[in-house]
Amino acid sequence: MQPLVFITGASSGIGQAMALRYHQAGWRLALVARRLSDMQSWCEQQGISADSARCYQADVSQVDSIVAAANACMTDMGVPDVVIANAGISIGMDTRIREDLDVLSQVMTTNVVGMAATFHPFIAAMKSRAQAQGSPSAGALVGIASVAGIRGMPGHAAYCASKAAAISYCESLRGELKPEGFRVVTLAPGYIKTPLTSKNRFPMPFLMSADDFAHQAFQAIEQGTSFKVIPTPMAWVARLLRILPDALFDRAFKNQPRKHRAHEH
Repeated sequence: MQPLVFITGASSGIGQAMALRYHQAGWRLALVARRLSDMQSWCEQQGISADSARCYQADVSQVDSIVAAANACMTDMGVPDVVIANAGISIGMDTRIREDLDVLSQVMTTNVVGMAATFHPFIAAMKSRAQAQGSPSAGALVGIASVAGIRGMPGHAAYCASKAAAISYCESLRGELKPEGFRVVTLAPGYIKTPLTSKNRFPMPFLMSADDFAHQAFQAIEQGTSFKVIPTPMAWVARLLRILPDALFDRAFKNQPRKHRAHEH
């Protein structure tokens, strides 16, 4: 039987591009997002049959919602070989404003708790399958983080904090699950041309298409890479940001425009 990939946030952007890349490689697709009709319409447009893909409606910020979608996938299609926690949101915040504290909570819940909730239902099932098959490999859990998680950019507090947390979470999970045969892969996109970045009001160096990102991401997952920044030029920027002294970092980014706040979207 063809291998199965489970992808959240699959109604647009990176998730949709990765779904297409896996389909082109002959994989079956379990696609998850809040907008069910968008995923179904996209599958029809791509000529992807119901035998090759199923769509599930879920909100990763609601734990029971994504767990139910995961369980439905396993009932309908079997246990995935790769699980990609891609769903995420990006909203600006101002800590001085009370309602923006709720925005911070929303972003952290979606981007971090939602990632853990996506992985949770599959771990025991993937391990049991590997044991039953006598295989040393249980499969791959893939977290889509961001280069924004490397340093905290002014005006991007919620998003940067959530992606930094996602990077650390995946790193912890990798250490926990590697002895059990899991590959935990953390991907940190730079600026990718998606609906999420279309409203950014600041320069986006090394902007790449979602399809190009998906191709490189697919290769990184297949190779079992533990952590990868995509595209490569942004990886060099990330390395520089890690070692840049605080005084220089603050000076370089002091005039960075803020990300749109919720009421500005």
